[in-house]
Amino acid sequence: MTTVGHSQTITIIDQQTEEPLKGAVLMSEGSILSSVTNAEGQADISAFVGAEEILIRSLGYKTVVFSYSEIQALNFVIALEKSIMDLDQVVVSASRWQQSSGNIPLKIASVTPENVALQNPQTAADLLGASGKVFIQKSQQGGGSPMIRGFATNRLVYTIDGVRMNNAIFRGGNIQNVINIDPFSTESTEVLFGPGSVIYGSDAIGGVMSFQTLTPRLRLEDEPLITGKAVARYSSANNEQTGHFDFNIGWEKWALVTSFSSWDYGHLRQGRFGPDDYLKNYHTKRQDNQDVLITQDERLLQIPTAYSQINLMQKVRFKSSESWDFQYGFHFSETSSYGRYDRHQRVRNNTPRYGEWKYGPQKWLMNNLSVRHTERNSMYDQLNLRVAQQSFEESRISRNFNDNKRQARIENVEAYSVNLDFIKNSGSKNTIYYGTEYLLNDVTSIGRNEFISENVIEPDSISTGPSRYPQSTWESIAAYVNNEFRLSDQITLQAGLRYNHFMLESDFSNNSEFYPFQFTTAEIDNGALTGSFGIVYKPAESWAIKTNAGTAFRAPNVDDIGKIFDSEQGSVVVPNPDLKAEYAYSFDLGMAKGFSDLAKLDISAYYTVLQNAMVRRNFQINGRDSIVYEGTLSRVQAIQNAANANAYGFQPGLEINFPAGFTFLSDINYQLGEEELDDGTSSPSRHAAPLFGVSRLRYENSTLTVELNTIYQGERSHENLAVSERGKSEIYALDKNGNTYSPSWYTLNFKSLYQFTETFSMSAGLENITNQRYRPYSSGLSGAGTNFILSLRAEF
Repeated sequence: MTTVGHSQTITIIDQQTEEPLKGAVLMSEGSILSSVTNAEGQADISAFVGAEEILIRSLGYKTVVFSYSEIQALNFVIALEKSIMDLDQVVVSASRWQQSSGNIPLKIASVTPENVALQNPQTAADLLGASGKVFIQKSQQGGGSPMIRGFATNRLVYTIDGVRMNNAIFRGGNIQNVINIDPFSTESTEVLFGPGSVIYGSDAIGGVMSFQTLTPRLRLEDEPLITGKAVARYSSANNEQTGHFDFNIGWEKWALVTSFSSWDYGHLRQGRFGPDDYLKNYHTKRQDNQDVLITQDERLLQIPTAYSQINLMQKVRFKSSESWDFQYGFHFSETSSYGRYDRHQRVRNNTPRYGEWKYGPQKWLMNNLSVRHTERNSMYDQLNLRVAQQSFEESRISRNFNDNKRQARIENVEAYSVNLDFIKNSGSKNTIYYGTEYLLNDVTSIGRNEFISENVIEPDSISTGPSRYPQSTWESIAAYVNNEFRLSDQITLQAGLRYNHFMLESDFSNNSEFYPFQFTTAEIDNGALTGSFGIVYKPAESWAIKTNAGTAFRAPNVDDIGKIFDSEQGSVVVPNPDLKAEYAYSFDLGMAKGFSDLAKLDISAYYTVLQNAMVRRNFQINGRDSIVYEGTLSRVQAIQNAANANAYGFQPGLEINFPAGFTFLSDINYQLGEEELDDGTSSPSRHAAPLFGVSRLRYENSTLTVELNTIYQGERSHENLAVSERGKSEIYALDKNGNTYSPSWYTLNFKSLYQFTETFSMSAGLENITNQRYRPYSSGLSGAGTNFILSLRAEF
């Protein structure tokens, strides 16, 4: 084994400031060898000894290539030159392996830790929204449901440290699981736009969101490596009180990283100037064994929206040799219960529909073991094995106004996954990525009726109620291969193929006494074949043209086949055991062009067709089109393969480099979608957001970054709302004709980050300076009014 010494530690610095560059990536031999610089700009390159080509990349800097001997001659210090023209960055979302984005035919966006420190997102959903390329819907403060290219929820994939977070109860309605991820402990965040089913399987239709958490770092010198950070943050609009710390200690072969975060949010205050339709000047409260209406002195306060959350992460790394690298990660996240604000705006008979509607604590736990082996043999150059176990718990608790009966629905999912991925260089121009995957989800769902008296649950009055889901198992077995072939220095081809077999077994007997189903069990045993082909053409160093054609699929899950819930007043969704997979066919075309060292234009266009789409349609049970659900005669509906849909649009981005440290950046997203209705007509797609984007004017020097930005959304008129959305007056504003619509809006925001010393920095911001009252499309919660943020950070 090679011993790590000073002579094999490289330092990467900024050419002008000579400041160390954290997160610079070194790659060699077809991405087999790689290393990342630490906070001191240092990285171990002992594995690169003798390499003829070592690529050094850092976002915002020109990529350089050196041999090991050339680096040695430079005393292991490399200075990088700033440039906005570099079209390459190192990403992992496309293949689970480190790749150059310049060789990937799909669009990829990255959110760096530096941008996270400047923008101060409160949750991982806000972190994605800060990219300016992902639209975030919220029905409550403890949430955030991304929309990408006209798709959302269970048509998007979430991964953390390469492990799939999607589980068998990911629903078509808005989901909040992304808030389980801690923005403070993320090392990198990437969004892959477009079909990703070849690598990620089911659900990867609109895109893939990949979160990489902190990697335990080994020492580079003789002494143990000790690093970490502590953050304290306050926000005025919701009285946020947040604390975080992480700590890394690394020895020669062992390293540990510990991370802990705590958030406490009060009720969210919305803006002063905007539609009065978003105001609700009352909330319900339980007093003397009855519900009463409390008139709010502060009409802008959205009650109930307060909640709290904790996150804990512990990682252990053991690198026994240059060939073997073992990592174990433990993740835990738990929220308090939190009110679903949009449901608290529903009215029946001129009184609130609900006295109580909240999500119970949302819990997520993951154990993840990864093993990486680097050895050139006939099968692979590098192998990566990931074995993970996840536990999910979520619940819904509701009670009608002045009703003593409370309904609780509690869901637990145990998710197990095994991924075995390989990378093999076949000659100097060909790289093959291939692997297998096994997934198992075990779903347990219970229903409970509770009677409250004197504001206390009476233990003797608790009874079994209908559950949201049947008891179920969902399995998936898959194999894939993806090939990257560099036809020349200008042309790279990528092609991939995946076969997925999925199985589902559900037992509805837990609900047989509550609902008149025609069946007691349901089974699905089916497969899906998907593929992709893409070309990257680089006529010059500052110009790239990309095109990709791909297919993707979504297998029916437990939420599709067995859910029972009230989607809206007067309707109830019931199980349908005859579902099949839906398929997407997508085409992408992108271009990125640099103009000297002054500007860069990046534009992508796409068109996606979804066939056999699983959508909610009218249904019958035992020949009946209506049943009594929770005391109300409700129209029966079910998820069915009853429609085709399409989504298309474009995403232009512009970056202009001005003198004296000023930069202008802008990202705009325009998308449209249509979905077939059961009468043969079409409706705008619910998950195709209106035009949205962000534009920034930024100034940077060695110690100070300041940014003035505007975030905006276009109008969505009543006629262009999805048919299923038009009746939701509790969510949308009303136009002059009394019809629902989503008004256009903008916010003006100021962000700053000042580095006092090498250890201590402060970030401050003023959001929504003009105090706009706005509500993002499809959301049941208004955005924050004028919001002051102060964050103090110490790094060592």
